[in-house]
Amino acid sequence: MKAIISHDVDHISALEHAKDAIIPKFLARNSIELALGSISVKEYGLRIREVFANKWHHIEAVMDFDRRHSVESTFFVGVANGKGLSYPLDLAQCWIKNIAGNNFDVGVHGIAFDNAQDVKREFETFKKISGKNSFGIRMHYLRRNEHTLEYLADAGYLFDSTDSGIKTHYSQGGMVEFPLNIMDSTCLYLGKSFQSASLREITGSAQKLLDEALEKKLSYLTIVSHDRYFGGSFSRATDWYIWLVEYLAKNNIPFISFRDAVKEVSPETTVSREACEHG
Repeated sequence: MKAIISHDVDHISALEHAKDAIIPKFLARNSIELALGSISVKEYGLRIREVFANKWHHIEAVMDFDRRHSVESTFFVGVANGKGLSYPLDLAQCWIKNIAGNNFDVGVHGIAFDNAQDVKREFETFKKISGKNSFGIRMHYLRRNEHTLEYLADAGYLFDSTDSGIKTHYSQGGMVEFPLNIMDSTCLYLGKSFQSASLREITGSAQKLLDEALEKKLSYLTIVSHDRYFGGSFSRATDWYIWLVEYLAKNNIPFISFRDAVKEVSPETTVSREACEHG
């Protein structure tokens, strides 16, 4: 088994949310978590400071960590707005070029999922501003319907990682689907509305998923973390990610990018979507 690690870029600045309720909800949630004792005063202060500093991402810190640990990660950046993803296209373009310039792969953090023309429009927008002809996608909030994967394949995406669950990769048209196996936020919140789980509990949640993936003999273990959760303002999420990367390395599970995994996959070794879904 090889590990594919990626990062979803949901936010870049605080000001991009001037016209929505993201920041008020964020501040309210933090205040509740502080009152419950779920986060420290230091964490609370750092989160407030980041809002006023108008820096709502930790992309550079994640790239630095991944580079030092030989993690060939992929960053998914949005080129359309919707459902809390609000940064402008020029800011997206800036970070797409920055990430690519640091030798990390970049794909689309998709918004359109139920309209083929809108899906194609995002593909063409990313192609134009990135200068890339071949790239992958993951839908924001993993949104999809029964036609989404067909739309993505028809648009020309190399791969997608929107399906989820402990299941193997499969083919969808000319596209490879790598189901998302482990997500940081799922482990961090464990189905609750507020952060309350200990580091032992959230690493234990990931460990169970890892064990299931090994039991099912998956060729690729697909993991996503959010750059917003990396740093002192989200200490448990950061410790979780560091633990996971170090655990994989210690257990000789190599890191691979989505792009290189696609190169390893051949039609003869890739099951169809129907075969995957029906065992």
